[in-house]
Parts: sequence; C-alpha cells; structure tokens
Amino acid sequence: MTLPLSFRFAARELRSGVAGFRIFLACLALGVAAIAAAGSTAEAFRQGLATQGREILGGDLRVSVEDRRFTAEERARFQAMGKTVFAAGQAAMAESPNGERRLVELRGVTPGYPLVGKVELTGAPNLDAAFAPDGDATGAAIEQALFDRLGLKLGDRFLIGEAKFVARAVLVSEPDRLGRGFSLAPRVLTSLKAVEDGGFLAEGLPDRGETARIALPKGADANAAARLLDPQRPKEGLGERRRGERQAGPPREGGGLEVRTRDEAANGVKRLIDQLEYFLGFIGLASLVAGGLGVAGAVGAYLEARKPSIATLKALGAEGVLIRNLYLIQVAVLALLGVGIGLAIGASAPLILGELAKDKLPIPALFAVYPMPLLKAAAFGLLAAAAFSLVPLARARSTPPSALFRRDLAGRVGWGLELWVTVLAGLGLAGLAVITAPTPMSAIVMIVGVAVAFGLLALLGRGAAWLAGRLRRFASGPWRIGLANLSGPRSAARTASPAIGLGVALLASVVLIQSSLLAQVSEVAPKTAPSMVFLDVPGERIEAFDATVEKAFGVPLTKQNFLRFPFVTGRIVGVKGRPVDLSRVKDSERWAYDNDLQMSTFATEPDDAGVQEGRWWKPDDPAPQVAMEIDAARGAGLAVGDMIAVNVLGRDIDARIAVLRKVEWGGFNPAFTVILNPKALEGAGLRWIAIAKASAAQEEAATRALGAGFAEVNVISVREGLAQAVEMFDRLSLAVRGAAAVAALAGLLVLAGAIAAGARARAREAATLKVLGGSRGQILLAYGVEYGAVGLIAGVFGVALGYAAAWPVVVLIFEATWSVDWSGVAALVGGAAGLAAVGGLLAAAQALSRRPAPVLRTE
Repeated sequence: MTLPLSFRFAARELRSGVAGFRIFLACLALGVAAIAAAGSTAEAFRQGLATQGREILGGDLRVSVEDRRFTAEERARFQAMGKTVFAAGQAAMAESPNGERRLVELRGVTPGYPLVGKVELTGAPNLDAAFAPDGDATGAAIEQALFDRLGLKLGDRFLIGEAKFVARAVLVSEPDRLGRGFSLAPRVLTSLKAVEDGGFLAEGLPDRGETARIALPKGADANAAARLLDPQRPKEGLGERRRGERQAGPPREGGGLEVRTRDEAANGVKRLIDQLEYFLGFIGLASLVAGGLGVAGAVGAYLEARKPSIATLKALGAEGVLIRNLYLIQVAVLALLGVGIGLAIGASAPLILGELAKDKLPIPALFAVYPMPLLKAAAFGLLAAAAFSLVPLARARSTPPSALFRRDLAGRVGWGLELWVTVLAGLGLAGLAVITAPTPMSAIVMIVGVAVAFGLLALLGRGAAWLAGRLRRFASGPWRIGLANLSGPRSAARTASPAIGLGVALLASVVLIQSSLLAQVSEVAPKTAPSMVFLDVPGERIEAFDATVEKAFGVPLTKQNFLRFPFVTGRIVGVKGRPVDLSRVKDSERWAYDNDLQMSTFATEPDDAGVQEGRWWKPDDPAPQVAMEIDAARGAGLAVGDMIAVNVLGRDIDARIAVLRKVEWGGFNPAFTVILNPKALEGAGLRWIAIAKASAAQEEAATRALGAGFAEVNVISVREGLAQAVEMFDRLSLAVRGAAAVAALAGLLVLAGAIAAGARARAREAATLKVLGGSRGQILLAYGVEYGAVGLIAGVFGVALGYAAAWPVVVLIFEATWSVDWSGVAALVGGAAGLAAVGGLLAAAQALSRRPAPVLRTE
C-alpha cells in the first residue's frame, strides 16, 4: 500500500511544476551535457578515422622500410597482392630565382597515386598535369606557404638541392596526409622518378626510405595480408609494443618491414582523442561534483518549503518510508528530466560544431548521435543525483512531527538505506570514472585530487564562517550584519564556496598550465633555444662552412651563438645483452628504443654535459663507451656499467654505459640521447650538425649564403616552428578552457541555489531591518559584503589549489619554466568575488522589493 500511495502523492505534487527544482535541473543538465558533448565529439572523430581509414593510410596496407629502398623481389610481391603505388621523400632546401631559400618536405610518388581519395589541387586539373616537365625542369605541386615564402607564382622555376622544378599547381590537400604525421616544412609533391634523379635517395643519406601502399582485392582480410609480409605481426593487429618498431639496414626475417593496415592508419591520433576526451569529460564530472552541492541544496530547500505538509502527514500516521518514497519519486523523475536535458544538449552540441567547423577540422569526423557516450553521461548524471540528493530525504524521514511544526528540519541522519545508497553511488561515480579512463592510474590520481580539493574547500568554507563570527565583534553597521550572516548556520560560505572554489581551481590550473607552456614556447625558448639548426654539414668542408656562416652573421662565431657537433643516425637494439623488449621499457621512454636517434661523439667532456652519474671517458680509451640521457636509461632499467647495443650504419656496436646525463631538450647544448666515444665510431663517415642563435636578418642572410656553396645543408628555422606551436597550442587550450569554465558555471549555479534557498529568510531579515530603521543602502551593503566575501574566499583558495595542481604538471612533467599569468589569476579571483557580490545584491534587491508588513505577517 505504501508505494502506490507514494506515487499518487508524488504525482499530485509534481503537477505544481518544477519551480523549486530549477537549480537541481540546471546543475545536473550542465554536468551531463559536458560529459556527453566530450564523448560524442570524440566518438565522431573516431568514426571519421574509422570510415576514412583507407584514405588516411592511402590504401588497405602501407609497407615501409628505413635507410634502404625496396628490393625488386619485394616490389613484385607487393604488386601481386593488389594495385600498388610507391612513395619516397627527403627534407631538402628549396631555392627561388631571387635567392630565397626554405626547408621543404619533398615527396615523390609513382603513377596511380592516390589509390584512395583525391589530391586537391588548384592551378592544374590532376597530378599528371602538375608533374608535366618544362624542358629540364620537372613539374611539382607545392603548398601555398612555399609560394608565399619564396615569392613564387604558378609557372615559376625553382631549385631543390641541385634539381630543377617548375611550380605547376598549388597543393591544397592529400588524402593520406594525416597518416604520415606532422611536419613543420611546406610540402612539395612530384614524381618519384624526379626525386630519384635529383639524388635525394642516394645511398648513405639520412632518413632514406620508401613506402608502398597496396589496395587489396575487395573482401580481402587486410590483417591476414599484413601477416604474410610480416610473420612476426600479432594476429590481433599492430599492438603498442610493435608500434614504430622498424628494422634498418638489410632485410632480415620478415623483411625488416613495418606494415600497417587501414585499421591502424592513425593510432597516435586515436590515442590523443582518447586522452582529450577523458580530460574534458573529467572536467564535466568535476562540474557534476561541484553542482552536487546545488543538487543537495535544491532538494533541501524544496523539503524546507514542504515542512508543513510533511509534518501533517506524519501527525496523521504516515511512516517515514512513505515520506521518503514520496519525495524520492519526485527527485527521481526530475533527475531523469535533468539528465535528459543534458543529453539533448550534449548530443546536439557536436552536431552544431560539425556544421560550423566542418571545413576547418584537421581530423575527419562523422558527426551523428552515438548512444554509448550518451549512456555513459546518463550513468554519471544519475549516480551524481543519487549521491547528493538522498541525505536530505533521510533527514526528512527521520525528523519527528513536533520538530517539523517548529520548522526544524535538522533531524539526525543514521545509517539507513539512504546513506548506504549515497555511499554506493559515490563509489559508483569513482569506479565509472576509472573504468572509462584510458589510463586508470591517471584517473585515480585525478579523482583523489578532486576529492581532496573539495574536502579542503569545504573545511576552508567552514573556517571562513568561524572567522567571520570572530571578526564581526570588531565591525559595526552593515559590515557587522554581513559578517554575522557569513558566520550563520545558513552561510553560503559553507554551501557555495566549495563548489565555486572547485570550479575556480580547475579553471586556474588550466590557465596557469597554459600560460607557463605558452611562455616557454614564446618567451623562454627563443632566449634559450637555438633559432637555427643546420643539418648534414659535410665534414670535409667544415672550416669553409663556419666561415660562410660567420660572414653572413657579421659577427664572430662563439660558444654563445654557435655550436657544432658530429652526428650519425642509429638505433638502440639491445640492452644488457638482450634485444630491446618494449614491454620492459617505461611507456614515457619508449621513444628512445623504438625510433632512430641522432647520436654524436665526443673525445672529452663537452660544456653543459649535465653529468649526473659516472665519469667521462679518456680520449684514448680503447673500449666503446656511451653517455646516455638519464631518463631514457632508467626507463629501461639501465645504470652506469650496463651494456647496450647500438646499430649504426648497419653495424651493431656493443658499448658500456659510462655516463648518465641530464639533457636540456630545446636548450643551446649538445641535446643527444646517446653520445659515443670516438673508438665506438672509428672509421664511420660522420656528418655534422650545427645550432646557432641569430636574429631574423642574420637567419635570412645565412640561409641565402649557404645556397651557393652548401646547397646540401638543410636549414631549419626554429623561430617559425615555435610560432606554429604557439598557434596550435592556442587552439587546443581554447577547448580546454571552455570545458573548465563549465565547472566554474556549476559553482555559480550552486551560489544561485543557495540564494534561492534562503530567499524567504532573507526577505524576513530585510523586512526586520527596514522596520528597525535600516536604509536600503545599508541592507544592500550588508548583502554585498556577505556574498562578496564568499566569492573572494572561493576565488583565493580556488586559485591556490589550481596553483598547487598546475606547478608539478609544468615543472615535473613538462619540465618547463614556471611562469604565472598574474592578470589571469587576478581576473579569476576578481570575477569570483564580483559575480558572487552581484548575486548577493540581486538577492537583496528582491528582498527589498517586498513590503515589510506582508512578509512579517506570514511568520
């Protein structure tokens, strides 16, 4: 009988509308919408990558080798599997007739490219026309950025190295561009024969390799075909361990081939999407937690208004279970409504984004309504509603009728069903966050961090209320009234400041991390990093190279503005007498073991060597020895005295680790992961790399001067790369800041809920003050003091917690220089205090708008 009666009473009360639950609905809808939007957008990108996997890869299979070309037998094998195109390229310097030079990414393809999709050009109808020769110059399609940099127009001739080209078309896009990774250099697309004839694939050149793309017959199993080419490939596909693992030099078992299928076209992008989705979704979850106080406050305020009804029902014999079920049904219905509103917003937001930015997205996306992200968001929303709304219901159930008639809803809450469900819902929130995270440990750290921050803010709110009570004795007039309200039992410092503070903390951590990293890229790096890098300097002409650069700079070359090192490309292939096993290497350091590395050699310890452990070798030491970057070494469990095997120019070298060193990446120093002693590289033909600090004018002069006698030297402008990095970082940080602002908005909703919950008490208080002679200005000031203090408390402590969260990320994880954006910090603190004060003034204005007599007669 109890449950049907509860439904009847609940239906009658719901007919009166949701006036008391607007904040409840807004808090739930906001958090659910943030989680749903993050998940739906990420799923749109995943589906876009999945449906366009063939285009991104350039076919069903992509087969690559490094430091060599495909053999005739390999080519025949690929062509027997399906239609095949080949591609190869090299970084080289392009030069215009007026002497302007620029590093480019030169790529040559065979006829039939692309197998899938279409190359978008302007100025030529197709690639055949774009590659058409003009006398002794080969046609090429080049990016607009290169036209602008070299001052070219369609039909102009230019050089790449010593090879002659003519600009036939503007290269707008290639279907497989995303699958080839990011490049800072403008692209030049031409025929593979032109690249071969230009000498860019000659034996001994660095980064020499080739790629084949294969279109399999319809219905063929791409994974099975890949295993035919690489028998060592796992049946389930290319796992994390195999990612990037390639064989240099002559073929071995499996051909030394790296094989990818269309399902593995953009694994790195997929991992980035997973991480970004979780981070943005976690901010949405944090906004749910912050808004949880609003949920609890809204339920408590609604029950406060229903005290006469609850008291009457209990006096007439209604059991506590009936009271709980009556309002639990209403809360459940409204929770479903709030979650539904959030899902509708979260599902539609990506569709709107896709319509507005469909031509500007760098990643293919298929925007639609996807059920799984919405189900996940709904689960988070319902668990949050349960975790924060059941305690007020337990209090209403346990409070006796006599207390209710006295308008006292402060009954003691014991360990009943409501509290157990609250605990389980809280654990469910945390568990779901961990289960859905790409890296569970990171999720646990973030959950613990948010929980600790929320607890600290709650304690600080109570502490602020206690302090206000002590300070009010030293104040008078409106200030005393404001401090008295701040210390009272209904103080917003206890309810709203933790939620606002959590939102400010999240926003502050994002702003501080962003400002530090942007300062590192735009301010610190230009001062500490080289502005130019010279690659492939011929060792036999090193003095002439130095003289050319010095003449172009117009100043003597010193250790402060110019450094030069011998280098060779190699790979770590063994540790402690065993082949490299990436599963035994720390994830963050695998880059040093599954990629080719630029290595150097020094007879004596260089300046800024950064030695942490061990001692540098003697110049005449006969045994091969190595100095290794300390984090890369420790990531594989290596220490001083251990042996590693390094493959250099097709030869394996066993060397003893003599030194572990700290490398300042991006600094003006020998930034090599591996440095070998001269004995280890005895007989190897080394080339040189140089770094320089130069003004923009010196950079341009040196680039031009090297075109005459050192056309083979590639010049990289670090200044241009940093500018592009700043632009990319700005775009990404905008989305993150927007998501963090959602949590801050949830805190403001809690403040609005606290103001609404105390509206009746505030009206009575204002009426009493007016009867006792208080002026309108005094009452407004009292409310402004109270709520302004709440915002100030939340802002200051929120920024402090954001500072504590951001500092280790910047200094320990990114190893960047800590830099505080004080204007952003001031804006956050001032914004929190100002918005809270405005809310208090609006509440006061509403209370003052009512005449005292009617208000006091209702009591």
